[in-house]
Amino acid sequence: MRILSFNIQNLRLRQGAGEPRLDGARDRDEIGEASALDPADRRLSAALLAQAGADLVLLQEVFDTDTLDWFNTRLLPSAGLAPYMHAHCPPGNDGRGLDLAVLSRQPVQLTSHADVTPTDLGLEAPQPDLPVFRRDCLMVETGGLTVFTCHFKAPYPDPDTAWPVRRVEADATRRIIERHIPDPSQGLWLIAGDLNEPFEPDAEPAIQPLLPPFSTDLMARLPEDERWTYFDSHSGRYGQPDALLASPALAARWPDAAPRILRAGLAYEATRHRGEHLQGVGRHRPHASDHAGVLLDLPGI
Repeated sequence: MRILSFNIQNLRLRQGAGEPRLDGARDRDEIGEASALDPADRRLSAALLAQAGADLVLLQEVFDTDTLDWFNTRLLPSAGLAPYMHAHCPPGNDGRGLDLAVLSRQPVQLTSHADVTPTDLGLEAPQPDLPVFRRDCLMVETGGLTVFTCHFKAPYPDPDTAWPVRRVEADATRRIIERHIPDPSQGLWLIAGDLNEPFEPDAEPAIQPLLPPFSTDLMARLPEDERWTYFDSHSGRYGQPDALLASPALAARWPDAAPRILRAGLAYEATRHRGEHLQGVGRHRPHASDHAGVLLDLPGI
């Protein structure tokens, strides 16, 4: 099985006059970002998925099912990739509609945890009866593997107030894993997605409950200077908000499984990337996203 995790950056279908269109890979609070580049952005997003050729695609920042279906059935074929037979984008808690989505070649069983509260999980939190996840924690079961895909609270605008939010999301994700898999060290599971750890990791990361020894950090199988997955054009900084955390059993079964970071869709301004770029990528835009894709092969599943 080949798995791709990708923050596709604000994928939304607009149903205005004339032909429906997709928003580009641009943040909504940015001024001066050209909407004329939106179609080129999304062609590059589709091209990155075609380059990956994954069996299971875990997307972050997708607006809704209509958006996912349009991208899957209209743009992916234009990029030379057959549409995925199974496409899901259940509603989450992000007020802007930036939800988690799944594309799969094989049938999947999905379980959303968007409505789960800290009280439901036996966790302490300042607002114990409100949903614990800012988006969701989607449990995806397929082919003997269970994937928990997440998009945690970003460390903006105030890292100090975001840290405890991200910590309770991490605690909740761990509690969900422990409830679903009685012996987490022996099950075949994977945490994948944008966990939004800051550029400079805290002395105690907010996601510490999910880190070793509870899991094995597959990104740590790469050289340290090859782990970055994100470039912030405003600050010029590189970070690794995107994560792949495997159960100890999964890591032991595939001891050589190291992620590949797909940076070909990043803009040229991310100069640390000296490899190939997809045709049409610009200095700042067009680009596939401000995140790279993270690809993992698990032979034999």
